[in-house]
Amino acid sequence: METFSIRDLRERTGDLVRTAESGHLSIVAKHGHPVFVAVPLDEHVLSQGLSVALACRLFADKVLSLGKAARMAKLPTESFIECLGQMGIPAVDYTAEDLDQELELLAS
Repeated sequence: METFSIRDLRERTGDLVRTAESGHLSIVAKHGHPVFVAVPLDEHVLSQGLSVALACRLFADKVLSLGKAARMAKLPTESFIECLGQMGIPAVDYTAEDLDQELELLAS
């Protein structure tokens, strides 16, 4: 998630638009304090609503945990996981080492 200042809005508007077009959230700050979040307007925002789409993006960016993102979306965790799947966002993101450890635990 990229942060833009108020000055950036005048000088780097194209960068903000390109960031949104690529599907990424941006924060716009004034004097170092967040003022608003620029959310890409895509089919997920239109079909699922802003709170669900925003929660999914914040989860994907590792800003929110699964539980916090589900609460933000006002959905049960299972329903939120389904929304993640519809957006192509994995609900579990294991590193290779983490996966090996989990498999070892299951085998023992």
